Amino acid sequence: MRMIKAERMSILPMLMLLVLLATPLAARAWERGKVETFATLPAGEAHPEGITVDREGNVYVVTVAANKPRTSEGTLLVFDPRGKHLRTVTIKGSSRLLLDLGFHPRTGQLLVVDYKGAKVLSVDPRTGASSVFMTVTGKNPGLDGLTFDPAGNVYVTDAHQGIIWKVGPDGGEASAWVTTPLLKPTRIPPTIGANGLAFNNKKTALFVANTANDIVVRIPVSGPTFEPGTPEVFVNRIGGGPDGLIIDEHDNLWIACNQSNEILVLEPTQGRVIAKLGDFGGIDRNGTPIGFLWSNSLVFHGDDILVTNLSLDVETALSQLSDELGLAHLVPRNLRTIDGPWARQVKTHTISKIKRPIPERLALDRGPRQQDPGR
Repeated sequence: MRMIKAERMSILPMLMLLVLLATPLAARAWERGKVETFATLPAGEAHPEGITVDREGNVYVVTVAANKPRTSEGTLLVFDPRGKHLRTVTIKGSSRLLLDLGFHPRTGQLLVVDYKGAKVLSVDPRTGASSVFMTVTGKNPGLDGLTFDPAGNVYVTDAHQGIIWKVGPDGGEASAWVTTPLLKPTRIPPTIGANGLAFNNKKTALFVANTANDIVVRIPVSGPTFEPGTPEVFVNRIGGGPDGLIIDEHDNLWIACNQSNEILVLEPTQGRVIAKLGDFGGIDRNGTPIGFLWSNSLVFHGDDILVTNLSLDVETALSQLSDELGLAHLVPRNLRTIDGPWARQVKTHTISKIKRPIPERLALDRGPRQQDPGR
């Protein structure tokens, strides 16, 4: 009898080991990586928003300068590939509320989205001289993100009216390429619907983040003239506030979520999350965010992903800007968010960087390898 008990006890550790080996890897937490500071904005500059890079790896950032007087013109900041500040450029004829920018793939023009001005500007990145590239119509348009197709046509989201505007390579008055309630903001704060957007690699679909509604919308595209199909919700409940959106060579969607302070990576068929990167770690003694704080726009930069930290207190900003933007009727009194009190403590504004996971690994690893026990 004692011998049988001894044998059972000797077998028990082996059984436990087999159970552990059979346990799926889904029990592990997300490997979120390490968020570091790529660049610090010069004193007096705040709330970095849009970001892009040129062929040499230099980085261009525009700001939502809600900290400056209403009559201020917009700011363009230029950094070298290592994050050294090269110059600050004032964009002539713009408002101080600039949301996105990108280099035109055919002409090389630097295009900048002027949110308050409801226009897209062509900007000289050295002198700040500008001219109007694109205009739109409607009541209180809210131009936000932009992208391009291979022919050089420009597509711009309208965060208020639920429109994707389209204009030819030479600019002019844009036409409404897609209009849908799926791109309007139906929740607040903020009153921002259609935001970041990107085509997949085969140019058969355009994906658009709706920030207020926590969704990504998929618009089918067909034919040489990029005819849009019926928009549909690709996936719901995207983190907290899906904002900037870019797509890698495997068609994975990389989305900066401004209220959950993270990057979510979604595979392109079912929208399954395959990676979560970054987090917020508080404010240091110098008033600098640790990690992401309102992770906003993002761009691939070598082995890194660069992310702007808007660090904006929605409650304060919208109460100041609502009359100016003609949105007072849409803005209720209490707009406090969980990051608002932290954003009020920020004295130094930053652009973050985080190592990009190996694309091949993300493309192949589309099973439920991980789960996030904290969210």
